[in-house]
Amino acid sequence: MNARESEEAARTQLAAMTRQQKIASLLMLHVAGTDEEVVRAFAEEHRPGGLIFMPDNISPTLADIARLARAATLDEQFPVLIALDQEGGQVRRITADTFASAGTLRHRPPSDTFDAFAQRSGMLVAAGISVNFGIVADVTVNPDSFISSRVLGETSADAADRVRAAVRGEAGRVLRTLKHFPGHGRTEGDSHTSVPETDIDLETWSRTDAVPFAAGIAAGAELVMVGHLRYAAVDDAPATLSRTWHTILRERLGFDGVIITDDMLMLRDSGIAEYRNPAVNAVRALAAGATMLLYVLRGNAAVDGTDPTRLVAEIGAAIDDGRLTNNLIDAAALKLLKLRFQARPAAGLESTPH
Repeated sequence: MNARESEEAARTQLAAMTRQQKIASLLMLHVAGTDEEVVRAFAEEHRPGGLIFMPDNISPTLADIARLARAATLDEQFPVLIALDQEGGQVRRITADTFASAGTLRHRPPSDTFDAFAQRSGMLVAAGISVNFGIVADVTVNPDSFISSRVLGETSADAADRVRAAVRGEAGRVLRTLKHFPGHGRTEGDSHTSVPETDIDLETWSRTDAVPFAAGIAAGAELVMVGHLRYAAVDDAPATLSRTWHTILRERLGFDGVIITDDMLMLRDSGIAEYRNPAVNAVRALAAGATMLLYVLRGNAAVDGTDPTRLVAEIGAAIDDGRLTNNLIDAAALKLLKLRFQARPAAGLESTPH
């Protein structure tokens, strides 16, 4: 596969899509359970660009997980991205993963990180997973930090060496994700229930927390996950809703891949009134520069308060009233189509040389 083939295929597909289909393709959703018919019906109804598998989707065998992933694939040329949080250690959806994780790897040579992530990603391939949200590029020296047990290094340089090794280890097997940009290690609190903050300035960030992300990007990571993190000296908005941070990621760090948000329902549930409306948050994230929006829907989406059909309609309304543009949606949809084309079975992702 070459870039020209991917570009041509993606542009042809984009031209055949309705606006509603383009918007839906920017969503990564979750549907509970291991029933293949339920998962396929959900994919057919909502046509998301991706699905994230959570513990309730995980069967005892890798083959069963792979069958569930295949059930969501409606188009072999542009398969739905199937994502998993598989860092190892305390964050592992597939519990059979006994490969070394951050708590051990940060004290070992980077070559051990390469080996662990190569082995882990091989397991994910067998489970039908195409995207691993597994490479923590955060760094912290604070043992009380929410993220401290999951970082790959206690200094920026050490973390960068191991992030680079992890990205290289997963190469050609799964699509690789760095998280949680611009860095969770500096912030106090847990972004699952709040919007953690820090007051460090951009210059300090550039010398420290930026370094592991830059290393992972240079090593070829295809995705960066942006966190609901507020760096008050840079922007009042959390990074997921910040045009400033998306511009820094694109222009200063040179990242040209897919920018995906952390779970947008975490922002809704942060306790901050400004972020209670999921549709407003979605529009703001896309306007800021996000390529894909992640929603870990819980149970009945309509009851949960975030119905994907309504969300697509409200993003469409934002195009109609000028808050978003068709060109912005097209650009994001095209970028995702190229990534999905790369993930198709015929591309042989697991054997692609890097």
